[in-house]
Amino acid sequence: MRRVRIYLDHCVYNRPFDDKTQLSVRLEITAVLAIMTAIRSDVFELVWSFMNEYENNDNPFDKRKEVIFLWEYSAAVICKPDREILNKSLEIQQNNIKPKDSLHLACAVKTRCDYFITTDISLLKKKTKVKEVKIVSPIEFISIMEKQNASENET
Repeated sequence: MRRVRIYLDHCVYNRPFDDKTQLSVRLEITAVLAIMTAIRSDVFELVWSFMNEYENNDNPFDKRKEVIFLWEYSAAVICKPDREILNKSLEIQQNNIKPKDSLHLACAVKTRCDYFITTDISLLKKKTKVKEVKIVSPIEFISIMEKQNASENET
């Protein structure tokens, strides 16, 4: 059985470093850490892309940057730039999605990800605009996986 293939938006990699005073942020951090633990346990297939690298290079926090770059080594798939991604990105931008976000999404589509996980509220509001990949928050993803596991265990 094929493992679920996931793409983590750059904001997801940064979430564990965010201010934990808000309950919603603490819940997202917990979900992100659970996803990361599952990736390291080979439960999910992680896709890393040139866009993850590009955005992380701009990260002003050196320690965060180092930690995030290590995730490339946990990736089952590395997505390199090509014309197909650029064309898909331009198509996605027609849905009022920012260029960087559209490139991340195009990478997820190109690598046939099942889920694109993000904490970006504006992107989550446009989740129905890209049909080839399910756009979800970390908490939604955990909930979907728990429901899926529960239904599999019933049979």
